[in-house]
Amino acid sequence: MSPAAPLPEYGDRLRDEVRLLGGLLGEVIRDEGGQDLYDRIEAVRQASVAYHRDPASNDASRLEALLAALSLDDAVGLAHGFAAFSLLANVAEDRAGKRRAQEQTAAGARADTPDGALQRLDAAGASRADVRELLAGALISPVLTAHPSEVRRKSVIDRIAAVSDLLDACDQTGAACDIDARNAGLRRQVTILWATRLVRRTGLVVQDEIDTVVSFLDRVFLHVAPAQLADWRRRLEAPDLAPFIRIGTWVGGDRDGNPNVDGAVLTAAFRSQARAVLRFYLDEVNALGAELSLSGSLSAISPALRALAEASGDRSPHRADEPYRRALSEIYARLAATHPVLTGQPAPRAPSFAAEPYAGPDAFRADLAVLQDSLVSNHGAVFEDDRLAGLITAADVFGFHMATLDLRQNSDVHERVVADLLKVAGVCDDYAALEEDARLTVLAAELASGRPLFNPYAACAEETLKERGILQAAAEALRLFGPQAIRTHIVSKTDAASDLLEVYLLLKEVGLYRPSDPAACPVQAAPLFETIDDLRASRPTLERLLREPSALAVARARGVQEVMIGYSDSNKDGSYLTSTWELHEASQALKGVTDAAGLRLQLFHGRGGAVGRGGGSSFAAVIAQPQGTVAGRIRVTEQGEVIANKYGEPEVARRNLDALTCGVLLASLRPPEDETFTARHGETAAALSRASMAAYRALVYETDGFVDYFRAATPIAEIADLKIGSRPASRTASTAIEDLRAIPWVFSWSQSRVMLPGWFGFGSAVTELLDGGTDMDELRTMARDWPFFRTLIQNMEMVMAKADMTIARRYASLVPDSALAERIFAAIEGEWDRTRAAVLAITGQAALLGGQPELDRLIRLRMPYVEPLNHVQIELIRRRRAGDDDPRVREGILLALNGVAAGLRNSG
Repeated sequence: MSPAAPLPEYGDRLRDEVRLLGGLLGEVIRDEGGQDLYDRIEAVRQASVAYHRDPASNDASRLEALLAALSLDDAVGLAHGFAAFSLLANVAEDRAGKRRAQEQTAAGARADTPDGALQRLDAAGASRADVRELLAGALISPVLTAHPSEVRRKSVIDRIAAVSDLLDACDQTGAACDIDARNAGLRRQVTILWATRLVRRTGLVVQDEIDTVVSFLDRVFLHVAPAQLADWRRRLEAPDLAPFIRIGTWVGGDRDGNPNVDGAVLTAAFRSQARAVLRFYLDEVNALGAELSLSGSLSAISPALRALAEASGDRSPHRADEPYRRALSEIYARLAATHPVLTGQPAPRAPSFAAEPYAGPDAFRADLAVLQDSLVSNHGAVFEDDRLAGLITAADVFGFHMATLDLRQNSDVHERVVADLLKVAGVCDDYAALEEDARLTVLAAELASGRPLFNPYAACAEETLKERGILQAAAEALRLFGPQAIRTHIVSKTDAASDLLEVYLLLKEVGLYRPSDPAACPVQAAPLFETIDDLRASRPTLERLLREPSALAVARARGVQEVMIGYSDSNKDGSYLTSTWELHEASQALKGVTDAAGLRLQLFHGRGGAVGRGGGSSFAAVIAQPQGTVAGRIRVTEQGEVIANKYGEPEVARRNLDALTCGVLLASLRPPEDETFTARHGETAAALSRASMAAYRALVYETDGFVDYFRAATPIAEIADLKIGSRPASRTASTAIEDLRAIPWVFSWSQSRVMLPGWFGFGSAVTELLDGGTDMDELRTMARDWPFFRTLIQNMEMVMAKADMTIARRYASLVPDSALAERIFAAIEGEWDRTRAAVLAITGQAALLGGQPELDRLIRLRMPYVEPLNHVQIELIRRRRAGDDDPRVREGILLALNGVAAGLRNSG
């Protein structure tokens, strides 16, 4: 596959690597797929470039003819080829990003690196003691969630990692690298990639999503998170600094709208996680046993180590005078005995003798600490930072559970289940009909009572039994894995305090909430405020909740009340600008509530990959949070293809974890904001928000035929029908926008290259304010001096640079009613022109991303390979909707979805 004309200003190494990988893929396509397929791919690429330059040109008109003439096999092969190239181009781009980061880190220029952040904190007057104190009580948690915009198989992710590893290994050997051997290895991996199905032929089940998340935990996080913690301990001279990075996951516990998640799935999730972490521990203990051959007759040992060695079941005469090995044999045997208890399967390699399983990770860590204390006290600091120290740090971070699993369910489900339990128990015949105050009275009385509501001999609804089964599985997981296994139960669609008390009542039914000691409840109910109306009502809802003794007791025991705020549904509800502003305002309001209750606020940001769902730089997003709302504690969802992009490779993952940490430090320890500045410009932002929401809702909710246009001019039907994820695209059978999940809503607009959720409404809002007398200089000042507004503009620029109205017009041609298509597309294109003009006027740039040249070059480098996939996708969708139900049409559409998502990198 021939690369597009290079951008000479961008840097030779990236260009050369793109050419290398593209050339190898081209060779493979010729050898494996034939010269004819290669020629067709190249012809479509060239026609696509010509179409982009001028859709009315004669050269561009060839595109339609080429696509229409493609056989189905050629169309699938073309989609496969361009999708594979997008994946390989990502490798070169990621490596270029690593090189830039290393160069900028060495120069001390990056605020999102530990050195850069600490330098800025020094300049702001924050001491190392301040940093240590903050991190000692910090929680920084990326939470991995399932996501239907990630359609790559694990096999594909592994092949991409292998390509990256080969290039990295050659870098490390420098001039000694055997280029021919490297290229042969790359050719082998590219051949395997070409011959591997890039997408699944069958729909996902939840276990597939569990396996994908665990593969990232196993391959990347197990190694990176402990190394990062050890590095911060060294930097801050704080060897006992507790883990502040806690990896979370939703997969297996999130049942909101997913009928496939039940108690068995939750159990399977924990078993899968435990299997990975225990096998890692077993391998490390085995390796330490091979390494620590110190003889007791040649070196002193501590009394604690002597006792541990003597208690070992290892009776081998060959290790009689090797106390460390004997102790490690005991540790290995106990871990191996723990393995079947927690995973349901025997350990992969049996120990030489039987031993008691560990009661929990603390006992395992304590045994390891005995070895380390003996080594350090008798042999010095050379043993303070070695393999054993790394294993101890891993145990600190991951325990036996590996990742904290959140529970999540919709408040409507809780209402029905509680109503069923109350009715069966004879407490209340129609709980759902009660007003809020009456509900709270009933719930408070039941939470104070030790009597359970569930009767195993009564006829409860199937939904009630399923929810109870999930919570019973959660209680068992907490018993087996400890309090870090599950910390939070998130309630979607929260609009009243009773929505949270219902959770505590259900937790009481499985023994997790005890009326005699509510503070001991290991799981906190956390509201999720998603829509614009919910965000605006969040303050009184939380105030009312914290007046309830049960909820307040749980919060005070932790010192924090967690609240999740949703970027996706608020955006779908009211526009990107309005969503961002309402989230900003709600965050400040919620902090006021927790301050008044003597608690800390812990915000959980439900961000997606796309800008329309809160995507963009995590570092910039944290810095842009309102003053005081971070305070060392933040959780952030990481979803879909973004997980692979940010955490698919150890060095990239480390950089992203450090960036998140640095953002939290800078946001938490920065000097107070100028309240006069934020108040004055806040009024302008609020006015922009109102105007943006009006323009957005006028199109999405008030324009006749808009739903029909959306469903025809985007691949939403294909996304829903092709079962990319394990849950349906809509929460109900309705076709209304309100009932559509935010993920497919944003993903559809990204695939069709409109990117509407990331920018629509801003241009009209700026025009309205300028017409009303607002000075453009004020907007420029806001973009320059206010992190909140600056980040908003930069994110809009990025998403607009990936949008393309020329390609979007071709998607509009899929709408059967041409008059409807022209009317609505004209409205979208008009707002695009207004928004682009407004962004350029505010930034003072001649073109989008004029202030971010590296990002601009990256996007321009990859778009010639994304656009052919859009064109092929349109052609195959046209065929499918015309009645062609050949399975290869489905495969081709999936490949195109895959390739576009990989090329755009943050589309879902």
